[in-house]
Amino acid sequence: MKVLLTGAAGYIGSHTAQRLLDSGHEVYFIDNLSTSDKRNLSKLNISGDFMDINDVEKVQELLHTHRFDAVMHFAAFISVGESVQNPMKYFYNNTAKSISLIQSAVEAKVPCFVFSSTAAVYGMPKEIPIPEEAKVQPMNPYGLSKSMVEQVLLEASKYSDMETIIFRYFNAAGADTTHGLGELHDPETHLIPLTLQHLLGKRDSISIFGTDYPTPDGTCIRDYIHVLDLADAHILGMEYALREKKSNIFNLGNGQGFSVREVIQTAEKVTGKKANVIEAPRREGDPPILVASSEKAKRELGWVPQRNSLEHIIKSQWDFMQKL
Repeated sequence: MKVLLTGAAGYIGSHTAQRLLDSGHEVYFIDNLSTSDKRNLSKLNISGDFMDINDVEKVQELLHTHRFDAVMHFAAFISVGESVQNPMKYFYNNTAKSISLIQSAVEAKVPCFVFSSTAAVYGMPKEIPIPEEAKVQPMNPYGLSKSMVEQVLLEASKYSDMETIIFRYFNAAGADTTHGLGELHDPETHLIPLTLQHLLGKRDSISIFGTDYPTPDGTCIRDYIHVLDLADAHILGMEYALREKKSNIFNLGNGQGFSVREVIQTAEKVTGKKANVIEAPRREGDPPILVASSEKAKRELGWVPQRNSLEHIIKSQWDFMQKL
């Protein structure tokens, strides 16, 4: 297949690009490098353009020239906290720009559109693990910005020949040590790399935001999935949509949750170092527990996570960061 990736210099985009190449697919990228890192692209043997997905004329020319089999859309801002502070930034970048890309893809008759969504669309779910049928009720602008794109894509798939696969991610983590790829966000906002940066001596401490949640140790619980397992699901989803001529929504997670304290303790075990932990107030927009039910992806896509040990996930990121 010939696949266009938006945000290919980013964390999940770069790992998916490599897995696509490993599977024999042809990859072309778009990235404006607003929050990503060229170091990831330097490890990939792919062509592309440093441009914005909102540059309608250039995007349409690209889509009509290359006649892609699929678009995989990863480009987005991802910080829950920032979205609360500056919601319009997220509605413009994540929602409005995505709608522009979707319109261009429909007009170019792209057969398949794979969208990088988020578990944040569920807000504060009543059922754990969370099934795809759970009510969509985002509690922060980041989740809402993704939820609105989901709705546009589902409507677009009804009135065009473009099939849509929506993946609701839980917490992506880990690294591809074979190809030297890993998490390189700037600024970094994710717990595992932040903790490892601290343990490498690049930060004075690591903060726990909220210790009074209704969980066993009082800290938030999240479902961590290895980024390579996440990338593999995208290939299976693309192949499913093109084969079955069907749109669908899938959760991607391990189905097990770990608290913030457990993550920090596991990082200490992996690295043999002791963390300086600061207890801070809750952040607005953080649900207590987010754990996925990924049974639908396993059943319909044949997807089985291969790297679901938290210790393995953290060690792969630690190995990557030590080599930087």
